[in-house]
Amino acid sequence: MSHYKAVLADKDKTAKWLAEQVGRDRSTVSRWCTNDIQPPLEVLFQIAEVLEVDVCELLAKQ
Repeated sequence: MSHYKAVLADKDKTAKWLAEQVGRDRSTVSRWCTNDIQPPLEVLFQIAEVLEVDVCELLAKQ
């Protein structure tokens, strides 16, 4: 499970909700949740803000 997906689950939020909050397409957010792609840095900080988490919680060590 990706960090995005885990944080969304912890916050009882959906990818659709996150897409609406950050103004992105639901399919794009879904690809973030499956680690197919990563959001741009400025969007990463926006995601952390709307989820009320430290941006480090969204980053995975490879």
